[in-house]
Amino acid sequence: MLEIQKQYVVDMAKKATEWGLCKHKAGNSSVRDKATGYVLVTPTTIDKNLLTTKDIVVMDLDATVIEAQSGLRPTSECLMHLEIYKARPDIFAISYTHSIFATSFAVLARLIPAVVYECTILNLKDGVIPVAPYARPGTPELSQSVVEPIKRADAILMERHGAIAVDKDPYEAVLKAAYIEEMAEVYYNALLINGGKDPGGFPPEELQKWAYPSQIKFKTSASRS
Repeated sequence: MLEIQKQYVVDMAKKATEWGLCKHKAGNSSVRDKATGYVLVTPTTIDKNLLTTKDIVVMDLDATVIEAQSGLRPTSECLMHLEIYKARPDIFAISYTHSIFATSFAVLARLIPAVVYECTILNLKDGVIPVAPYARPGTPELSQSVVEPIKRADAILMERHGAIAVDKDPYEAVLKAAYIEEMAEVYYNALLINGGKDPGGFPPEELQKWAYPSQIKFKTSASRS
C-alpha cells in the first residue's frame, strides 16, 4: 500500500545520508499521506543505504502499525513524528538528522539566529532556529517537547539530540535539513571570526518582507516559474 509515498521516504533517508546529514542507521524520515492520514516512517536499526520500500512502516496517528512488510518496527522516534503532524496539519514530510554543526548547537541548547537572509526558507517566526528541551529518546516527553517549537519554525534543534526540518514536500524537508546545517556552520564561523561575540541576526519582521522583484517583467509567452 502507498508505494509512491514509501519511495518518498526511502529517497529522503538516502538523500540525508548522501548529503552527510546522518550516517548509516542514524536519523529518521517520514511522510504523511494526504488521503488516508497514514504516516509512513523509516524503521529502527537499519542502514539507510540498504533501505527499500518494503522496509517502510505504515502507521496511523494513534501509533498503531497498519503495515510492516519486512517485520521491522518503526523508528523509536515515531511518536515525535506523529505529534509534529498533529501540531502542523499543513506539513506532510519530516526529516530528522544528526548533522555535526547543528547537533553541536543542540548539545549546548543554543538558538541559531537568522544570520543570513536565506533563513527565510526555514519559516522562522521568531527570527531564530528554536531548541526543544531535552527528553529521553523514544519517550512521550520527547514527542511533546517538540510541539511548541515546531509551531514557530520549519526547522528546530532538539537539545542533545539533533535537528528536525518539516515541509509539505519530501525533498524540500531534506533540503531544509541541509539548510539548518549550513546556517549552523555559518553561525559557528561568524562566532569564531568575531572572537566569540554573537553577530546577531535579522529580526522576524525583516524576514517577512521579502518579495519577488516587481521590476522584473515577463512577456506573455515567457515562463514565470
